[in-house]
Amino acid sequence: MATQREQDAADYLKKHKVIELMDNLTSMLFFYRPEKPREFLIEQLEQLKNSKQGGVKGPNMFDDSNLDAVFGILDPTNQNYITFEQYKQALITLGIKDINECPEGINEDRISHKTFKTEALQGLQRCSGTYGHL
Repeated sequence: MATQREQDAADYLKKHKVIELMDNLTSMLFFYRPEKPREFLIEQLEQLKNSKQGGVKGPNMFDDSNLDAVFGILDPTNQNYITFEQYKQALITLGIKDINECPEGINEDRISHKTFKTEALQGLQRCSGTYGHL
């Protein structure tokens, strides 16, 4: 059983999304491998702050071409749609936790390329917004 101090610490980390922030920053360090990691981290934190204050895009490891590649892997016959299960697993693999369970095309079990990219970009943006109260 956790002590009160441990519980307070866990609550603090959860409230301010500190674990998610550190996970994202660490992933970005490994992905980009900058020559000056401290400067890189400062830039990412500044970009995150600007994202929160001005509604601009936050730091992210994936761009349109990456999402096109993921969709292409899931749709090798170029039907321009994937199943809901493929959509869901792809978003989970990208690190998106709060997935839209009713995306456009779910009734036909045909999630379009456009819907996939829209949902992925929105989910990634939510993930990159790992700030509680800066």
